[in-house]
Amino acid sequence: MVILHLVFLHETGSRNPLGLGRDEDKMVFHPYYSLKDIFGLFVVLGIYLWLRLYSPYVFIDVENFIPSNPLVTPVHIQPEWYFLFAYAILRAVPRKIGGVVALVISVVILYFLPFFIGHKFRRTGFYFFMKMLFWVFVVN
Repeated sequence: MVILHLVFLHETGSRNPLGLGRDEDKMVFHPYYSLKDIFGLFVVLGIYLWLRLYSPYVFIDVENFIPSNPLVTPVHIQPEWYFLFAYAILRAVPRKIGGVVALVISVVILYFLPFFIGHKFRRTGFYFFMKMLFWVFVVN
């Protein structure tokens, strides 16, 4: 679409917003704007190459340069949201094997939770409030 736009712009030219058709004030597209765009490309490429080759550590976080300590977890390291429960359990228990056992127990509890519930679940059609919500939905 951009190429097609440039072809039509080159062939017919752009219109004046005032509606005047004066051709003496027009400037040709190709040598002026093409050279300006190529010059801009080289400037941006030069800045990019200068940053990458002469100062590659400008945009890197400062904490990446702290020497590592295998006994202490850095404060800035955070797991993803779906691992936060496991991370909290492992940090709360002082021994490694105890943390692993607590983590396994926390997951196993979720598997056996439906067997500990006293009453059986029924379909939503058996509950009066759910019937009422259904008919409110249908009427709306």
